[in-house]
Amino acid sequence: MQNHYDCIVVGAGPAGSTVATLVAEAGIETLLLEREAIPRFHVGESLMPETYWTLQRLGVLERMKSSQFVPKKSVQFVSADGRESQPFFFRDHDPRECSQTWQVERADFDHMLFVNASEKGADCHDSTRVIDILGEQNCARGVRLQTATGQRREITSRLVVDATGQQALIASKLGLRKNNPKLRKAAIWSYFQGGRRDEGENAGATVILHTRSKQTWFWYIPLSRNIISVGVVGDNDLLLSGRGSAEQVFQQELANCSGVTERLEQAQRVDNFHIAKEFSYTTTQQAGEGWILIGDAMGFVDPIYSSGVFFALKSGELAADCIVQAIRSGDLSASQLGRWTGPFNEGTRWIRKLVDAFYTEPFSMGQFMKMHPQHRGNLTDLLIGRIFEGSAGELFDDLDVWLEGLD
Repeated sequence: MQNHYDCIVVGAGPAGSTVATLVAEAGIETLLLEREAIPRFHVGESLMPETYWTLQRLGVLERMKSSQFVPKKSVQFVSADGRESQPFFFRDHDPRECSQTWQVERADFDHMLFVNASEKGADCHDSTRVIDILGEQNCARGVRLQTATGQRREITSRLVVDATGQQALIASKLGLRKNNPKLRKAAIWSYFQGGRRDEGENAGATVILHTRSKQTWFWYIPLSRNIISVGVVGDNDLLLSGRGSAEQVFQQELANCSGVTERLEQAQRVDNFHIAKEFSYTTTQQAGEGWILIGDAMGFVDPIYSSGVFFALKSGELAADCIVQAIRSGDLSASQLGRWTGPFNEGTRWIRKLVDAFYTEPFSMGQFMKMHPQHRGNLTDLLIGRIFEGSAGELFDDLDVWLEGLD
């Protein structure tokens, strides 16, 4: 590890590894730091199809195709009374190869991206904890870190990229994080072996299931090795206040969702229960002099539409292009480093609006689509992540009006 780099990236999840890969590939000295040992566990297994283009640019598509990751070709919704929607097959909207994506084990997926960053020229170190960001006021000039051997060092740089996920190192230090009071949600999840999967092309589908109370919903994500990721999401207070252990609450909600119960009849749990809470937030500023926020460090959207990894990859890609230009021009100002954030935030707001619609009672996507079948293509664009171009947002011309009528 050198004493100085052009670019230091803190956090080696999908966002961090993406930006480190592309910046290093451009010939810029780049240090990628991860506090945990790689590979490490992380939730968030389901990819959107539009990740295809960033994975292609990173040069890992062939690795994805030859991996054990389960192909994901569709999404399916199950209503509170157990009615299953027709699967949304992505190929019906776009028959190209890019319409297939994957359900990934994040330990393996993130490790692949970390190795790829190293192969493309980034200096990659795991088990290395960043203690603080160097600099004064609203600028960054490097990091103070502790290595895997316990040594403390200060490494200077021209800029720092915060890809620390929900730790949000810079945003927390500068008071930039803003929680969404309408989405104070929590999730409880575990992993099961032997759960039921549909046959044929829908076998790898992400399934979203409402509980009978309509106060919570489950994800059901098929992974490799016959494993299913199953989680329940609901209001933070509803799930975590005075109802017992995580397992007890999960079982209570499971009994309220016949769709998941039936799918798990022959399954065995193979992991502990995990909890995440209050995870929907934005940041009031995404770039400053010598620093950028990307991925979950700049904001997190409720996981209902599996947008997290896509947003991480895309933000890393867009930020990398601005960084390369900034380094070459010598302009490390907030305006240059944050030039990509406006278009990015404009695109991601469509997913945020769709999340808000999902939690509007008594909203039903099925009922809306029956009334407005002309928007099926717009909805599919949203589900695959095609939000930075095209007409996906036209869905809300009618959906906003319909939601107002529900009040």
